Amino acid sequence: MYQAETHGVRVTAAPRFMESESMPEQGRYFWAYSIEIENRSARTLRLMTRHWQITDGSGQVHEVRGEGVVGQQPVLRPGESFSYTSGCPLMTPDGSMRGSYAMVDEAGEIVDVDVPLFPLDSPYVKKVLH
Repeated sequence: MYQAETHGVRVTAAPRFMESESMPEQGRYFWAYSIEIENRSARTLRLMTRHWQITDGSGQVHEVRGEGVVGQQPVLRPGESFSYTSGCPLMTPDGSMRGSYAMVDEAGEIVDVDVPLFPLDSPYVKKVLH
């Protein structure tokens, strides 16, 4: 698991390679990732938008922006958490993801929260020892 904490919000990411959804012979590799967002701050926050930077094994970066996560804009009161699972396809057997969430508090202040960098590794990656 990979964690980052920003402004009292802890984000935990747990990626896993999905063999059953992948077709290596066709250059399709698929990962599921579970995210837990825990509000450890003293204010109520609503997740408004997401921004992902997905880097494939060849170094190409794909950016994804959108409202909420998995069709929701959850409200987290102090001490509450929200979890979801989503997926990411790549054309290479490895890569990485990182991102951020824009959240808003009761006063309308925007709080940017980091999603930790996490690897997307599959058993099809060729390892080289130096």
